[in-house]
Amino acid sequence: MERPEQGLGEPDSHPHANGCSLTGYGALRNGYVRGLPEAENQIHHIAHNGGLYRRPFNEAFEETPMLVAVLTYVGYGVLTLFGYLRDFLRQWKIEKCHHASEREEQKDFVPLYQDFENFYTRNLYMRIRDSWNRPICSVPGAKVDMIERLSHDYNWTFTYTGRVIKDVINMGSYNYLGFAQNTGICKEAAAKVLTQYGAGVCSTRQEMGNLDKHEELEKLVAKFLGVEAAMTYGMGFSTNSMNIPALVGKGCLILSDELNHASLVLGARLSGATIRIFKHNNMQSLEKLLRDAIVHGQPRTRRPWKKILILVEGIYSMEGSIVRLPEVIALKKKYKSYLYLDEAHSIGALGLTGRGVVEYFGLNPEDVDVMMGTFTKSFGAAGGYIGGKKELIDYLRTHSHSAVYATSLSPPVMEQILTSMKCIMGEDGTTFGKECVQQLAENTRYFRRQLKERGFIIYGNEDSPVVPLMLYMPAKIGAFGREMLKRNIGVVVVGFPATPIIESRARFCVSAAHTKEILDTVLKELDEVGDLLQLKYSRHRLVPLLDRPFDETTYEETED
Repeated sequence: MERPEQGLGEPDSHPHANGCSLTGYGALRNGYVRGLPEAENQIHHIAHNGGLYRRPFNEAFEETPMLVAVLTYVGYGVLTLFGYLRDFLRQWKIEKCHHASEREEQKDFVPLYQDFENFYTRNLYMRIRDSWNRPICSVPGAKVDMIERLSHDYNWTFTYTGRVIKDVINMGSYNYLGFAQNTGICKEAAAKVLTQYGAGVCSTRQEMGNLDKHEELEKLVAKFLGVEAAMTYGMGFSTNSMNIPALVGKGCLILSDELNHASLVLGARLSGATIRIFKHNNMQSLEKLLRDAIVHGQPRTRRPWKKILILVEGIYSMEGSIVRLPEVIALKKKYKSYLYLDEAHSIGALGLTGRGVVEYFGLNPEDVDVMMGTFTKSFGAAGGYIGGKKELIDYLRTHSHSAVYATSLSPPVMEQILTSMKCIMGEDGTTFGKECVQQLAENTRYFRRQLKERGFIIYGNEDSPVVPLMLYMPAKIGAFGREMLKRNIGVVVVGFPATPIIESRARFCVSAAHTKEILDTVLKELDEVGDLLQLKYSRHRLVPLLDRPFDETTYEETED
């Protein structure tokens, strides 16, 4: 891997996006018409390290219009004022109070509930609580069946009517390759294994829970990833939270992307290592922290760090962005640190054959020290894995809490993973898996392009199946979810504190199971709802991630 060359770049007559030439970018094989519309708007940055990329890396985040930002803050201000008014009415028993609070005799103790969180929950979140936790009663395929529920006390409690809303278009599940289904080879294989092995193992791997299926699965995962060995776990979240503490500890430094998943954050905090945060996908920020870590060493003692571990994700599930992996690897090699890559959303969803972000960039898997991923998305199952060198996996088998104490993967779940992975690899004798990977890429490009053409602001990389559509204003979070459900489309809406306060959004997850007809139906309804709620904010003023304001003092440290 060549080293990054800061500030270097030869002038070129061809347009570049993030340092990658856009020439030769014609129609692709997905069957959709794909030119390069609005090419000028996509040419937003000539990045350093452009030579590290073998393909265009088009990723941009459109600027929030000033008026929209102001109105968003005003909206939260009005809600806060009315919240205090309602709390006053509750205090005088004029309005019924539902929120959790300490008993009178506990008032002198340290409070169990934080005042602002409690205030936010009862006065802002409750107004749109019906947008979340909607129960479904079918497989999370391209369409789902949803149980109807009503609230007669403003979302404090729900009652179920017994009616089932049929064939709701599912735009929220992580079913990227369409393997979450109750028909086909995966279902048949899982049902057969259920009969033979049962539903659970009732033991850990080190005791009586190590089946031949576990050994087979780990060999297949290692082969799929192109690494020496792999280990599987029963839960994706604990794969991160329980393995990071086994890899680093006191005297080690973790450099974590500011938008990393909660499982990575929890694992880093449990490790006892010092944590410093770099700005999302910002290589200048990461290199500064690496350089400072090498120069200054540990605080107070100035001893060298025992290990420096970089934590990144393949696809960031709230931003729709893809990690700048070639540059991260170049920095890792330059400063002799370690790299932990979380491919929960990218494995199966990126790359010509679904091998994830490493294949997407044409890199060598050996350059990633710890390759982590989950089976909960593209494989339609449950659990997670870690792949890497045999020494790493042997170490984790004896030192990882998730390996030593957690119950083994369920046999039917393993069979679902085995069957779907073999299908992706073509080992089932068909090309169905490869077609699913290609279909997902086609659907992603088509859906993103159509949203842009309709005037919506969307975030992330053009190849990311996670598509955030910006809503901004708090009142539009609930309104959007309800209006889409009226049109038989299930969507995920997200607001503060899961996102910055002025960046509330709807998050679409594109699947290979979505046909063009389904996507066109969603786009048609989105067009109507966008006009109704005035969501078409786009003015095509792109803000490249690397040009976003960056405060060099933004970091977190955990020390004794």
